[in-house]
Amino acid sequence: MEPPKTDIPGQELVAPAFAAPEPTAESAPQAEVMATEAPRPVVPPAPPAIELRGLTKIYGDKAAVDGLSLTVPSGCFFGFLGPNGAGKTTTIKMLMGLAPPTVGSVRILGRVMPAQSLAIRQLIGVVPDDTLLFDQLTGLEFVEFTGRMYGLSRQVALERAKELLALFELDSAPRKLIAEYSKGMRKRTAMAASLIHRPQLFLMDEPFEGVDAVGARLMKDILLEQVRHGATIFLTSHVLEVVERLCDRVAIINDGRIVADGTVNELRSGAETLEDLFVRLVGGGRSAESLDWL
Repeated sequence: MEPPKTDIPGQELVAPAFAAPEPTAESAPQAEVMATEAPRPVVPPAPPAIELRGLTKIYGDKAAVDGLSLTVPSGCFFGFLGPNGAGKTTTIKMLMGLAPPTVGSVRILGRVMPAQSLAIRQLIGVVPDDTLLFDQLTGLEFVEFTGRMYGLSRQVALERAKELLALFELDSAPRKLIAEYSKGMRKRTAMAASLIHRPQLFLMDEPFEGVDAVGARLMKDILLEQVRHGATIFLTSHVLEVVERLCDRVAIINDGRIVADGTVNELRSGAETLEDLFVRLVGGGRSAESLDWL
């Protein structure tokens, strides 16, 4: 673009240059401060969701859990696997504060169990294996009651309970008592109750047992969404294909002791599946030969 012309022939108007002024003695310190980048705040790393050190639980003369040490990172979908009687449910009961350890320490979300058990319980949601619910309540009453126990106001607890029951398709018979629920309905009710206070850690003991394929798919999608939002899932399940699809990390317990801990890819040998790995580690490779009379 040509510079603009003046009324005087042969003379052109030159646009002024807007250069920064030379710093004076008074302005130099201020300029130096402005040029210095402000330090970024240091964000401390999140504590592990679960830290177990030398955890032992003895019943009579048997160690149900024997010197278990385990770290579950925050924001992880963690599978806790083992055969029947390996110590999985006992471990979850100690995490919940329902069974005090004989020896060892439990730290959850940076807090110590049992010294800070009340604060810990405010931060966790539980789906127990036995799904012990209040049978003489309706599903809505139970889920609302759970929300109230976690400190939600009556209005918020009721609104969330209604939304959760609709989500889990448990609202079609609002007057039906939990005593009349099927096992799958009880699991979905327990899952709804575990979500109502938006916990940071979920303890799930066989949550999909007895749940139909549609309900199980919904539960899996909800749990994955919780992990995407930063929550941690601690899951036990005998359905190893589900664990292999969902979990970031797994630990395998046998006779109360950890026999493997890591990602599935880290632990597998070659092309073996998680089921192959599990059977190899817990010593379940018995002969598949039929009995003579079968």
